[in-house]
Amino acid sequence: MMLPITSLSFDLAEAMQHLAAKDDRLAELIQSTQRFQLDEVLAESPYEALLEAIAYQSISGKAAATIFGRIKALSSTGRAPTPQEMLKLRKQALRKAGLSGAKVLAMKDLAKKTIEGVVPTLEDAQKLSDEELVKRLTSVRGIGAWTVEMFLIFRLGRPDVLPIHDLGVQKGWSITYGKKHKPKPKELLAFGERWRPYRTVASWYMWRACHRAGNAALRKIRPAKVRRRPRKKVKSKRRKAKV
Repeated sequence: MMLPITSLSFDLAEAMQHLAAKDDRLAELIQSTQRFQLDEVLAESPYEALLEAIAYQSISGKAAATIFGRIKALSSTGRAPTPQEMLKLRKQALRKAGLSGAKVLAMKDLAKKTIEGVVPTLEDAQKLSDEELVKRLTSVRGIGAWTVEMFLIFRLGRPDVLPIHDLGVQKGWSITYGKKHKPKPKELLAFGERWRPYRTVASWYMWRACHRAGNAALRKIRPAKVRRRPRKKVKSKRRKAKV
């Protein structure tokens, strides 16, 4: 059964009150921008969502939509090919649709792991914890933690997801808290403890802060400084020249 993403698994009013009470800066951001909302899209199965995510990796949205449309045309229904259909499709046909060799292998692996049960159905996914879903879905070739986090937020509406490697969340944090540097993932993870158990909502507001800041403000944010260990001086031994 397809469930609308608007059916959140948490009380939004309670989440907003909790975050405002825990974080003054976030409270100001909540009051000064639009109310939290997720696009009204149907929750696809993990297989379908990840198949589309693979198609969209590292290329423009317009190009990816064209390529994914060609892939859907290869199925018998006009929708995304089923795992069984994907395994039967020839590599040449998928490459002709516009996929790179790496993406073909990723889609094939996704189909294989879906049939094996590693990638769960939507019904089973809704019963699994965030940690278990990340563990299972990142075992698929070409799928990283960020892609799974986006699935948890925008397809399952999970309340406590913090994408610490997301550039928009990092820059939004810098803007919101008046920092001149982007946080390291560990720094953002530690800071985000105050937002539990509604880190999804806080992350969404970091995206909002980034969006409304404008390019000029974002360009002023520097990468976090990386402490380099001093190099050890290696004493060179000179060999005595033979006479």
